[in-house]
Amino acid sequence: MEFDKTKKIGIFRALQLGDLLCSIPAIRALKSAAPSASIYLIGLPGMRIITERFSHYFNGFIPFPGYPGLPEQSYNVNAIAEFILAMQNEKFDLILQMQGNGTKVNQLIELLGARYCGGFYTSSDYKPPGDLFLPYPDYGHETERHLALMHHIGVPDGSVEMEFPLREEDLLAYDQLHLADKKYVCIHPGSRGSWRQWPRENFARMADLCIDNGLNAVITGTPEETSIVEEVAAKMKHKPVIAAGKTNLGSMGVMLKRSSGLVSNCTGVSHMAAALKVPGIIVSMDGEPQRWAPLDKDLFYTINWLDDPDYSKTESALITLIRNGSFSQGYGS
Repeated sequence: MEFDKTKKIGIFRALQLGDLLCSIPAIRALKSAAPSASIYLIGLPGMRIITERFSHYFNGFIPFPGYPGLPEQSYNVNAIAEFILAMQNEKFDLILQMQGNGTKVNQLIELLGARYCGGFYTSSDYKPPGDLFLPYPDYGHETERHLALMHHIGVPDGSVEMEFPLREEDLLAYDQLHLADKKYVCIHPGSRGSWRQWPRENFARMADLCIDNGLNAVITGTPEETSIVEEVAAKMKHKPVIAAGKTNLGSMGVMLKRSSGLVSNCTGVSHMAAALKVPGIIVSMDGEPQRWAPLDKDLFYTINWLDDPDYSKTESALITLIRNGSFSQGYGS
């Protein structure tokens, strides 16, 4: 790929926060290879915040209206037709399909009218013309899979280092939470899918253990996760600090950065913690810790709960975190 002639690039990744954070290392490498190109994220409407926070990599955002077979949002057929026409009028030089293995969207990607398109495909499904498509690597960490795509299209190898930049307004929003004088662990029990949520009573026991050891337990979550947070708090013997619904993305980042650690399902917040180098205990409920768990095993203890549902191991890891802020075991050790 001749990146010196590539002026407008679209990244199709209509997924949630954690998925997008895992793709940032690949975007960073792409921007380094094509510094004069304008890069646009084509994503879920609520993810415009990513392009705003990572404006050093992205030049703009294009909301995606949904598509048959993609479960993240509902769709309207007329909106899809309008979207395709609008994308063709944008005249992208390159659009990269970074949604997944391509089985659902590769035909759509070709219809968007870019001079070139690339991404992932499987041998049994449709692959658009050209040599910029890579057989989907159904192994390794999510960040590594997308860096492999960059390598395939001619981008020099990049680092797997995660990022989550913090800004002055994030600090101001954090100050409104009145946590500056507290030493605390963030407890994040929510996740978009109920099947990915560790039992509430386990989070409650971990939060109580923090308080038993002289720390505050700050239970975090989105406004939609308030009922989950309240249920965890109701199962505790101590009173936690409830921050659910009181943070935005930036103040949540500062809260994590200033915490002693995180206890969480494997979700977007765990990727924020990885980017901010905050130690944590991550419970993987989807059976794919090798793909989604933080890579740094010195900072993170990850347990594959489907294979090893041993609560005592998470308590032991929390005691280690409280004592020295690091871990020596995990799913891959």
